[in-house]
Amino acid sequence: MPRLATQIEAILYLKGKPLSIAEIAEFAGCDRAEVEEAIIELMSDYAHRDSALEVVETPTGYSLQLRELFQKLVETLLPVDLGLGALRTLAAIALKGAIAQSDLVDLRGSGAYQHVQELVEMGFVRKRRQPDSRSYWLQVTDKFHQYFQLNQLPLPTPEEVESE
Repeated sequence: MPRLATQIEAILYLKGKPLSIAEIAEFAGCDRAEVEEAIIELMSDYAHRDSALEVVETPTGYSLQLRELFQKLVETLLPVDLGLGALRTLAAIALKGAIAQSDLVDLRGSGAYQHVQELVEMGFVRKRRQPDSRSYWLQVTDKFHQYFQLNQLPLPTPEEVESE
């Protein structure tokens, strides 16, 4: 039978979310005092090894997570979670090449304001104030082209899309 700290490591890994001492004790089949001792041992183990993972105490319990140092890898390697509306808004910006936000809202509706904010935060769209206007100029970024690998795909022209 593996030592308790190793068993708790497996529990935290498999659950993938913070767990309270009581929850861990229930899954491990032992008492809270044993879990508290094993958690300290496990945290110490991770603190002293060269690992991408760490065991941390959160407001809702203990969690096995990726160290902050590797957050950039998460952004690079994990797929972006975009809703259908945001994807359609992104496609409209990409197909137009560049578009005034006011024109985009006319095309996509008022929900485009939220989509644009989300797309800017994700780094797919650049937003610049237009001279002599209250609207913003929107363009896709290099990250957009890299992420969606569009430099490798033949894109239809906006005229071809409209004729379909």
